[in-house]
Amino acid sequence: MLTDTLAPLAQTLVAELDDELQTTRRVLARAPEAHFSWQPHPKSMTLGHLTSHITDLMGGIAHTLHTTEVDLAHFLEQEEHPATTTAELLLRLDTNGAAARDALSIATPDDFEQLWTMRHGDQVLMTNTRAEVVRHLISHMAHHRGQLSVYLRLLDVPVPAIYGPSADEQMFQG
Repeated sequence: MLTDTLAPLAQTLVAELDDELQTTRRVLARAPEAHFSWQPHPKSMTLGHLTSHITDLMGGIAHTLHTTEVDLAHFLEQEEHPATTTAELLLRLDTNGAAARDALSIATPDDFEQLWTMRHGDQVLMTNTRAEVVRHLISHMAHHRGQLSVYLRLLDVPVPAIYGPSADEQMFQG
C-alpha cells in the first residue's frame, strides 16, 4: 500500500521546500519595486503580479494539506493583492513558507493520500492526491522563479545563482 512508502515523504518535502524557499528568497530580493508594473509582453504578467504569485503559491501548500478542495470561482476573489514593495514580497514568502513547512511537518501518510480537488464552480479541473498537489506547487514556484529570472535579465538586474552559477553570480570561488 502507498502508506508504507509515503512515511518519509513529509521529511523529503520539507528539505526540498527549505532549499527552494532559500533560492526563491534570493531571487525575489532582487525584484525592483520601481518596475512592479512592468511586463515584457502584453500576454505576460507584470513583475508585481508574477512575484506575488510566486509567494502566494507557497500559501497553497498549507491550504492543500488543510482542505480537500478549492473552488477557484471563490478562491480567486480572496487572493491577496499584488505586493507593492520587495519587503512585502519577502514577508509573504516567509509567512507562507513557514505555514507550508508547519503543515508538511505534521502531515501523516494518510494526509498525503487524501484526494484533493480543484474546481471552478461545478467544473472539476483536477483531482490528485495531496502529495501530488504539493509537489506540483513546489515545481510551479520554481517554474515562475525561472520566469522571474528572465524578467530580471531583461531589466538589467543581476541574476543570482539558482541551481548553478549565473552570468552575474558565481557559486564557487576558485
